[in-house]
Amino acid sequence: MNQNKALIVGAAAIVVLVLAYLGYLFFGAGNGNSEPVAGTPDTAFEKELLVPGPLGDMTKGDPMAPVTIVEYASLTCNHCADFGVNTLPKLEEQYIETGKVYYILRDFPFDPIATAAFMLAHCAGPERYFGFVDVLFAQQAQWAFTQTPMEDLKAIARQGGFSEERFDQCMKDERIFNHVKDVATRGAKTFGVRSTPTFFINGEKVEGALPWNEFEPLIEKALEGQTITPGSAGEATPAGEE
Repeated sequence: MNQNKALIVGAAAIVVLVLAYLGYLFFGAGNGNSEPVAGTPDTAFEKELLVPGPLGDMTKGDPMAPVTIVEYASLTCNHCADFGVNTLPKLEEQYIETGKVYYILRDFPFDPIATAAFMLAHCAGPERYFGFVDVLFAQQAQWAFTQTPMEDLKAIARQGGFSEERFDQCMKDERIFNHVKDVATRGAKTFGVRSTPTFFINGEKVEGALPWNEFEPLIEKALEGQTITPGSAGEATPAGEE
């Protein structure tokens, strides 16, 4: 092993150790996926829920849509991946693109590898964030649960146009790390998020990945009595990202 390669491997090991410590410190050591549990929406709660993180929210759809869905997810959560691959496309086609739903994805990593993956998606920029998230969910088994997850995550980054130097810089970006940490910490402390995925549908809390035939009725219930105003249903651009 030459000196340069040794330095790279050493730097990667330090990144993993730092992320592991910070991940444990802020998010705890456990993970879980609960059965669906509905909460009670509250106007003040809903307003607080819509306050974005330090770098803004990552969103899809029209902010004026009658229904807002906030999802807290972890990129190493297989239930989140199942929702992202199988349910979200139906939600997009039938509700987001038609102006009925405004969708917000919030970072809630339960482990350091998920933290690193979210950082990578943010480093890709707002226009490519959801593209990276889609790939990371679709290829989850190829990086999240391997013996060398950081190296495998770096390989996905290279496929997305990241150089090794840019990837390493991304993993050391305190601004993005602090955003991910703050969003997750606030989700847990302020909104009671305890497992992934957790959804808030117009403020009503639903825990667990529901199949489409159970998730859609919750949207329809939220739409009852709502007025749908025609408007732009394209992907929104969050503030504060490059």
